[in-house]
Amino acid sequence: MPQPDDDPKKPSIPDDSPVRPARFVHGSIMRHVVTMAGTGAIGLMAVFAVDLLNYGYISHLHDKTLTAAIAFATAVSYVQVSVSIGMTIGLGACTGRLIGARQHAEARRMASAFLVVMVAIAAVLGLVTATFAMPLLGLLGAHGEAQQHAATFLHIVSPALPLVCLGMALSSLLRAVGDAKRSMRVTLTGAVVSACLDPVMIFGLHLGLEGAAISTVLARLAIAASGFLNLRGHAMLEWPERSAFGPSTRLIGGIAVPAIATNLATPTGALFVTHAMARFGLNAVSGQATIDRIVPVAFSLVFALTGSVGPIMAQNLGARQIHRVQEALLAALKLTALCVGVTWLILAATHSYIIQLFELQGVGVDIVRLFCCWLVLSYMFVGLLFVANTAFNNLGHPFYSTGFNWGRATLGTIPFVWFGSAYGPVGILVGQSLGVVLFGSLAVVTAFRVIRKLEPGIVKP
Repeated sequence: MPQPDDDPKKPSIPDDSPVRPARFVHGSIMRHVVTMAGTGAIGLMAVFAVDLLNYGYISHLHDKTLTAAIAFATAVSYVQVSVSIGMTIGLGACTGRLIGARQHAEARRMASAFLVVMVAIAAVLGLVTATFAMPLLGLLGAHGEAQQHAATFLHIVSPALPLVCLGMALSSLLRAVGDAKRSMRVTLTGAVVSACLDPVMIFGLHLGLEGAAISTVLARLAIAASGFLNLRGHAMLEWPERSAFGPSTRLIGGIAVPAIATNLATPTGALFVTHAMARFGLNAVSGQATIDRIVPVAFSLVFALTGSVGPIMAQNLGARQIHRVQEALLAALKLTALCVGVTWLILAATHSYIIQLFELQGVGVDIVRLFCCWLVLSYMFVGLLFVANTAFNNLGHPFYSTGFNWGRATLGTIPFVWFGSAYGPVGILVGQSLGVVLFGSLAVVTAFRVIRKLEPGIVKP
């Protein structure tokens, strides 16, 4: 098979790894996408379902300051996790290309060194967030007991950010080598630990929100441990070489930095929405928080596509099979449309039960009802944007995804939400939904243009 870099001056890297050959460069693309996204969705759905259940536990403590605190703390946590996701995108894209080009030893060398860099960055970010939790929450509009509760949650959870970052990175390596089942096990481990500990910590030990935070830390520890256990046998880790830190940071960072910038756009837009909702009281914030937890569960398949289609595209790009790259994009879009349609029917039929389950009141009821019955359809365009971003990150155009995501978070959010806020919290949601339609459509059109312009050898690992 041809190599992605034919430069005779470049020293060849011996392929002495026992890792299995690239599995995505042959066989049915749709089967690969369904398998990868399906297993990824199961893991994500479990994690987010536990988060949703955890929010339900807190809501049954009958203290609106606690449910609002969860909303504020989560808004800040999304920023932290977005940085971690951006780094794992870079890690997965680069290792996937190298594996597709049959350079497994180099993929192992780069991944092992960059893992250390990732953990160090996550540690600094987690400590900074914990230190400045109160002023950060104040910027979101949190005050009083809600602000204090949210700060306590962040003080406990934020220092454990390196654990979840490490677990996500190891899971990304499993996807890069095509081991979807073990990647799923990593996320399922955290979900199971959290599901078992949440009720014990919150109700059994009467720790309330602090108990939920402690459970989160222990779940993150379990995810990291599971990542190491499941990656055994793939020979994707070694003791990092000092000489590899610079090259791996430059190579993977070239994708990771714009990917981080891309991923920061979504929580930044969400921070603006949370701040706008805070003006209308705790019921509005609680309603928005409920939606924020329904969405990841309901659209786990769509979110899983972003991490699952990437390795498929990357391996086929490394093998110079451009037509299969386009097939992967089309398959992802078809699955997105199917997922959104089915989810709309389910949420529209069950919205009354959701409102009762989370004991929503006042305007919070109106917010959730509107979302479940109508605005859920806007996530078709969110899916288009996410899938297009995956294509950009894995095909050598990461700054395209940065531009589209920040366009959505600024031009597609701020003016729409600002205008909609004149009509109350419902107007804020409608404005947010309208903004994503424009940028999701433009992003997917651009993704197809990028693929059509690809020529073998343009993008090198």
